[in-house]
Amino acid sequence: MCINPMHNKKLDQSNITSSEEGMKLGARGVAHVEGVSRLELRTDKHYSNLLLLNRTASPLAWFVECKDRKNHSAITLPYSFLPSMAAKKLRDAADKIKAILGDYDALHVRRGDILKTRMDRFGEVRSLHPHVARDTWPEFILRRIAKWVPHGKMLYIASNERTPGFFSPLSVRYKLAYSSNFDKILDPVVENNYQLFMIERLIMMGAQTFINTFKSEDSELSLTDDPKKNTKNWQKVVDGMEEVES
Repeated sequence: MCINPMHNKKLDQSNITSSEEGMKLGARGVAHVEGVSRLELRTDKHYSNLLLLNRTASPLAWFVECKDRKNHSAITLPYSFLPSMAAKKLRDAADKIKAILGDYDALHVRRGDILKTRMDRFGEVRSLHPHVARDTWPEFILRRIAKWVPHGKMLYIASNERTPGFFSPLSVRYKLAYSSNFDKILDPVVENNYQLFMIERLIMMGAQTFINTFKSEDSELSLTDDPKKNTKNWQKVVDGMEEVES
């Protein structure tokens, strides 16, 4: 299923219900079709009016963010339906962590792969997201989120940044928490990165204020104003203070 809000908002969420008898979207049913061949899906009329889960996903995954954002046939369930799709042990782990965090805000900081750069023929470093390296640096995060996250607030940070202590400068203003602080809860249930990602999604959804790296919709809070969508426009990387909002 696709959990990308750009797809999921196309669905009428008011028709979605969850019960002990099953899950339905209006009069339509839901079928888990992992292992069912494409030929059978096309020819068997029983699948013609069902929402099909795990049609193309890895057996390890419970969700997929669609690569082709124009392929609306990939839409299945809305983003708000995500918590009920996680395995119970993952939901329980997320609930335990949320209880410990108490009143908290959350930050998703995407670095790693998104910071890919290349050199042009004039020796200038260019990126598809020219402001992200700067906007996800701790000092810039502090300035950006000051108007949204009050001083002293518990702040849960989910990130693919691998540098130890990278976000420590944020501790001058906030109480910081990471998945690594909850090994006793996570180690018994997390077997792969898919499961950790799902738990962190649930934690972030439970935050009072959630700030993502990129905006998916105009109303969302984000660390950068760079568009998430790949524009294929390699621009000069911005790394100075001069363009940071005061």
